Amino acid sequence: MLCKEIIQVIEQAYPKSCAMQWDNVGLLVGRKEKEVERIYVALDLTDEVLEDAVEKRADMIVTHHPLIFTAMKKITDEDFIGRRIVKMIQNDISYYAMHTNYDVMGMSDLAGECLELIDSHILDITCEENPVDHTPKGIGKIADLVKPVTLGEYCEYVKEKFGLSYVKVFGDLNADVRRVAISPGSGKSMIDAAILSGGDVLVTGDIDHHSGIDAVAKGLSIIDAGHYGIEHIFIRDLAGYLRSNIHSIEIIETEEHHPFQIV
Repeated sequence: MLCKEIIQVIEQAYPKSCAMQWDNVGLLVGRKEKEVERIYVALDLTDEVLEDAVEKRADMIVTHHPLIFTAMKKITDEDFIGRRIVKMIQNDISYYAMHTNYDVMGMSDLAGECLELIDSHILDITCEENPVDHTPKGIGKIADLVKPVTLGEYCEYVKEKFGLSYVKVFGDLNADVRRVAISPGSGKSMIDAAILSGGDVLVTGDIDHHSGIDAVAKGLSIIDAGHYGIEHIFIRDLAGYLRSNIHSIEIIETEEHHPFQIV
């Protein structure tokens, strides 16, 4: 199957038009006419991911986060991004990234389902009428819990649902949680949306000290489950989508590997 045909399958469900304007999604390296027998799915295109993809003779890599975000004036082996691009070209690997278009069309719903949110609503609508089913789509989800729990209890629930050994928490662990917002990835910019939507807690990642304590002062607790901690759900979900829609291609999932350790 040609790379361009696989791209068509991906973009049927996750159109590039649903990505944020600042984002860089789509085919970033390689040939559209490349014949593909193996697709390697990962969250990030790290050196380890690329080495594994080459070893497993992948013809195409699909990641959530784009390797290339800003304009590049040269592609050489003098920096880590250039080295990865050169290696992909040397091994004739096509590379496709699907970032905020997946966030809008897939990640928000999937994260809400992981937390078993009922009757959830979009936290921040970015597409009033998406081209797939013409319904509103956007970033994050918010919903009322069936019954209130403490913040500490909900921390344990988040750890269980996302397979985590720890979370970082801003707020009183004994405070009641009745309304939950989740925004996978880096959620600092979603704090105000969660407050305006009446959330008691925002589950997200990459929250810095000042953003966390300021959110608590405004009445919103934060459960920082990590950028990777939540978004690793992309790997299995996208691999499953590809297996369901492309039957002639081998789909390889990268092993779960958190990018840092707590020691």
